[in-house]
Amino acid sequence: MSRLDKLQPFFTLLSVLFGLMLAQVSGLAPMASALIVPLLAVMLYATFLPMPLQQVERAIRNLNVTAASLGMNFLWTPILAWGLGAVFLRDTPDLWVGLIMLMVTPCTDWYLVFTSIAGGDVSLATALLPFNLILQIVLLPIYLLVFTSTLVELNPQVLFGSILWVLLLPLLIAFLSRRSADYRWGKEWLDCQVPKITALQVICLNIAIIAIFTAESRALFEHPGLLLQLLPPVILFFLINFWVAQTLGRQLQLSYATRVCLTYTTLARNSPLSLAIAASTFADRPLITLTLVIGPLIELPILILVSQRLRVLGKTQE
Repeated sequence: MSRLDKLQPFFTLLSVLFGLMLAQVSGLAPMASALIVPLLAVMLYATFLPMPLQQVERAIRNLNVTAASLGMNFLWTPILAWGLGAVFLRDTPDLWVGLIMLMVTPCTDWYLVFTSIAGGDVSLATALLPFNLILQIVLLPIYLLVFTSTLVELNPQVLFGSILWVLLLPLLIAFLSRRSADYRWGKEWLDCQVPKITALQVICLNIAIIAIFTAESRALFEHPGLLLQLLPPVILFFLINFWVAQTLGRQLQLSYATRVCLTYTTLARNSPLSLAIAASTFADRPLITLTLVIGPLIELPILILVSQRLRVLGKTQE
């Protein structure tokens, strides 16, 4: 995990503030709006390009951990997210949809940092990454159709068009680019380019966040309590999933390092991927997009606290 990845939460906050400042400049909002989807597509291309596949075998060998992680992420979590929205966000369906989109996409990057900080099995966490990435791409449109079509107007044609252009096309181009690079320069060459690829990913994501807040700040100012409304369901999501992951880990008799891995692969979320789909599919509903930017600002301090709690639990088992 690069230094840029570790600083991403700080960059996100700066990008939000900078976007709010630019929103005060007349005439910038339409230009910023047009940049959001292309920037997020390039960011996803940079995300997919170095996707590790060589350690998948280890995830297959650790079938109990893999099954527990995938079961929590793709069966339990969507139901939990929908239920929390039903309790806390029933009167604000856009926030409800944003919450669901945030929670049904497990993280594919900075959860490795927190797994390492808490003394977890980073190698196993990395091996689970391709499963989480591929399954969320496949299942996200299904979750949207099942859980959100009754909350907001959802055009299936627009949804699947967004999936094609914003997710599948960058994934295909990344796959072809990787094969071409491997053939022409060898696998070692692409591995050496990972810092540059990561920099491209971080730059595109943060410029996209700036563009989102430049274009949609009016919606945020019209709903100043947005952060406060999101706090209860987001905090409860992490508390409940932390308890479930720890309980599962004990039932499966996992080691401390493996239980940390399971905890973080089922806690940390991947808002950039959902953000790309929301910006394309729900362009006329800015609160959904804003929810996916604000969510990580709540998530970060929680993940830090979780790492401290896990280290305490680890010491009690020594």
